[in-house]
Amino acid sequence: MANPTYQQAMQHILKYMNDEHEHSIKDCVDHLEEKLELTAEDMQRRVPSGRDLEIYNRVAWALFYLKKAMLLKSCHRGYSAIAEEGRKVLSENPEVPLKLLKDYIRNSNSAQSEEQSSDALLQESTEEDDKTPEETIGALSLHLDSRLAGELLESIKNIKPYSFEILVVDLLLKMGYGLEGSGKVTNESGDEGIDGIIKQDELGLDMIYIQAKKWDTETSIHRPEIMKFVGAMAGKKASKGVFITTARFSKGAVDYANDLAKRIILIDGQALARLMIKHDLGVETSNIIRIKKINSDYFNEK
Repeated sequence: MANPTYQQAMQHILKYMNDEHEHSIKDCVDHLEEKLELTAEDMQRRVPSGRDLEIYNRVAWALFYLKKAMLLKSCHRGYSAIAEEGRKVLSENPEVPLKLLKDYIRNSNSAQSEEQSSDALLQESTEEDDKTPEETIGALSLHLDSRLAGELLESIKNIKPYSFEILVVDLLLKMGYGLEGSGKVTNESGDEGIDGIIKQDELGLDMIYIQAKKWDTETSIHRPEIMKFVGAMAGKKASKGVFITTARFSKGAVDYANDLAKRIILIDGQALARLMIKHDLGVETSNIIRIKKINSDYFNEK
């Protein structure tokens, strides 16, 4: 039997997860191997690039979409469990129709406008696609980055707060803020509210002060937290600050920061992940696709 598509895998995995336990990707693969009686040849089949085993690749995507739809939840590193919404779906629809799963995922996309293009792989095969090949590749690139962003935030969740502060300083230096080696994480008792400092010139006349909050991605940071940071900056007579978090900022927090005379930039979890991808921090290139076109100059010379 051929390996299940990632969409078919979503159906099997959601039912498999309907217990009181946490499961790894290997657990899910082993379950599919036994339930669907996959052969040794099936299990060793690789994706076209040859880099990954096909079954692991498809299960990884299935888990990604089920979490995106809030039917599964992440636990400690590499493990997942069924979410309350997932239990509800199974109680009402024991066979988990694929159309229902697609509806859940599309609804999650519409609630996260920045990721609305990330469900390209879930489109019905009968739909007309008026995109050029280059546009399709671009959409798929955004889709892969969306998944990678989620994986980055999951990885950050498992590091220590002090390591997160180092990560934040490393990111700003990679983005070109400050001189090489000029960033540092503060751990002094008198630096409450200031987690890092970056010098933008050799003499330290121009400084960026940093606050780093490693909070749950679903948590919102409100105005009082920004006010504390502003107070800490005032103690340093600072005019530039960056508040970076894995969580979100409430509208009140954003409005307050925008109205300040001081320049304070707020970077939430999604923006943090995008910046890490853009500036190659904590990620690596796994594959490169070369797109070639006609060299008009060559033929014009003939």
